[in-house]
Amino acid sequence: MAELVANIALSHAPGLTGWLDQAPKDEADRLVAGFEEIGRRFRATKPDLIIGLANDHCLNMPVDGVHDFCVGTAPRWQGPADWFSDWLNVPPYKVSGHAEASAIIRDRLQGAGFDATDSQDLLFDDNWSVPLLYLTPDYDVALVPIHMNCIVPPLISPEKCYAAGQLLAKVIREDLPDGLRVAIMGTGGLSHDPGGPKYFEVDEEFDRWFLSLLEAGDSQTMLREATIERMGAAGDGGTTELLSWLIPMGAADGVAATTVCYEPSVALRCGMGAVHWQMAA
Repeated sequence: MAELVANIALSHAPGLTGWLDQAPKDEADRLVAGFEEIGRRFRATKPDLIIGLANDHCLNMPVDGVHDFCVGTAPRWQGPADWFSDWLNVPPYKVSGHAEASAIIRDRLQGAGFDATDSQDLLFDDNWSVPLLYLTPDYDVALVPIHMNCIVPPLISPEKCYAAGQLLAKVIREDLPDGLRVAIMGTGGLSHDPGGPKYFEVDEEFDRWFLSLLEAGDSQTMLREATIERMGAAGDGGTTELLSWLIPMGAADGVAATTVCYEPSVALRCGMGAVHWQMAA
């Protein structure tokens, strides 16, 4: 039996690494301190494997061929993809995959009726490059990257995302190799509208409301009120990345989250934050 030792969600906006100097210094300092803190808490759990959920950004799944989930099955990954290297200001990195775990996760998702496919050839942009820099600066924790369609309609429902998180927790307990210490990481959001009419806005009221539901462990209100439409109203084309946060919330299944940091960063074009769920002593 494997163990879920870490369960987190955090932003991956490229401004955090690519143009952090454009933010006011006190805001930038608080963001760096917050993301370094979530990294410390994450590493303290000593995970062997990250199961990551992130928006694909239409990078690997074409708009006419999207799936709710695309599970990366390669034994080795590298990033960032060449086009994103200068923009992200993240040095090239390599991280191990986990072929056995990725195959099990793919099969269990498909067997439960989720729209899931797989790939051994995924390009990484800010979706993995930004969080991994803070969480695993030595890139010494294996990764199963699961790319999600969070922006091309029809989107997976919040209810299905929560159920996927419940399923992943069960897969970890029942199907992954004995003794494996596993982390679930959802990454994306908070409110932002890349290239849209709200590009220079952050919906702080929405962000704090969403975080408050995580802090209360209130899945019923979250699934009833945090609709695709409400996320889109907070910032179209970006805020629905929070679907990935509902997966660790589902894995926690009633455990309240702790907000480690939040900044409504207009300068970085994104509400940015990080939360974690205490899953183990």
